[in-house]
Amino acid sequence: MLNKLRNFSKGKLAGVLVGIIIIPFVFWGMGSVFSGGNTNSIAKINNHNVSTQDFAEFVNNSKISTNVIKENINNNILEQLLTQLVSISLINLEINKLNFSFSDSILAEKIKKQETFLNEVNNFSRTKYEKFLLEKNISSVEFEKNIRDNELKKKLFTYISGGIKSPFFLINKTYKEQLKKVEVDYIDLNSIYINKNNIDFDDLKKHINDNKEKFLVEKIDISIIKLTPEILSGETEFTENFFSKIDDIDDLIANNNDINEISKKYNLKVKIFKEYYPGNNNDPLLNEIYKKRNNKITDLVDKSDFFLLYEIKNLKKVLPSLENKNFYENVKNDLFQMNKYEIHKDLLTKIQKKEFTQLDFSNLSNGSIKNLTINSINDTNNFALDSVKLIYSLGLNNFSLISDNNNNVYLINIKNIYENNLNKNNKDNKMFTNKTNIKLRDNLYNSYDFLLNEKYNIEVNEKTLERMKKSF
Repeated sequence: MLNKLRNFSKGKLAGVLVGIIIIPFVFWGMGSVFSGGNTNSIAKINNHNVSTQDFAEFVNNSKISTNVIKENINNNILEQLLTQLVSISLINLEINKLNFSFSDSILAEKIKKQETFLNEVNNFSRTKYEKFLLEKNISSVEFEKNIRDNELKKKLFTYISGGIKSPFFLINKTYKEQLKKVEVDYIDLNSIYINKNNIDFDDLKKHINDNKEKFLVEKIDISIIKLTPEILSGETEFTENFFSKIDDIDDLIANNNDINEISKKYNLKVKIFKEYYPGNNNDPLLNEIYKKRNNKITDLVDKSDFFLLYEIKNLKKVLPSLENKNFYENVKNDLFQMNKYEIHKDLLTKIQKKEFTQLDFSNLSNGSIKNLTINSINDTNNFALDSVKLIYSLGLNNFSLISDNNNNVYLINIKNIYENNLNKNNKDNKMFTNKTNIKLRDNLYNSYDFLLNEKYNIEVNEKTLERMKKSF
């Protein structure tokens, strides 16, 4: 699948997808988000206009709710949808220029063979077909159009990559790349990190002083009252009298009465938590209030079994004491992670600059170099799959950092590479032929993508796009 982005200048739409995208088979089940209005052009592909009506219909069929679009309007959600529509339009232009077709008789035959619409004796059931359309809230015209469109896209794919036949030397190359054995020497970097349990107290204090802003925490004073029928109205049930008092309290909050004034009026007891932050207490209720520390100071919330009246005061940033166990552990972990990061960064920099040598590798190991042989690109007995793929991309004597499935990090050196040639009669010949064909196909898609970039000029009407964004 191609998914290149075409760039625009001078602050225009960041990119328009110009590769081949298989859009989900069919969209249904949602009413209109907005109407298209007139048919002004919102984008242009060479001489082909993409109208506002086209875009409105595309958004309405996207199964994205109005609220989601409104919430993400500033996160370029409409730009992303326009990108998809332009891509689809571009593909359709290519299909039309190549005169691909899909006849009604072939379409009917394809529908009649779909398992969803077959009865007990494997014959097409018109009843099942109609029921399917009703359940999915889609007309037969829309459904059949979607099938036709997708079949035409398949033809385009076949046109681009059909007839690929890989020569044996490429198949053999794929075989050797994936089934070669790679012998590596490696060092477990856990052996060179600082010992977390032996970190000096003075080192922790220095780390705090050097990174003070990182360790500042926001503390607040929280006052709360749990409002139950028994506490507020002297009753055991949630009665109209209780809810009337709740409404009165809500009105008092709206009129800027604080929690102390409300507590005095109803003779309620206030619980106060001074200088609260989650690091010194993991009370779920207080943590929930803490998350709202930058919002309304006094509020009333429904907690199902009770109403919670709370007030936040005195928000301040402070540096906790190392006597606080949680803070102590936090600083210690941070120092440990920073040490790991600096070690990794230093090693990667030297490796990339080709300044890391076999002597450096030996000196770093302190005599604890381990050795193993990886049997194939899918051998994950020791290292994570992505790391194995990285190893298989390296040459003899190369160094790299890799990890295992537990996120332990290792420094490796490629010591030996053992390759065998594929026998033409090997039972795996077909599998590696298919893998090589896929590689060639992907290369063709990339080439076709470059062709499309040269062939089509895409312009976006920013003013029209902004106008449609404002309609939300």
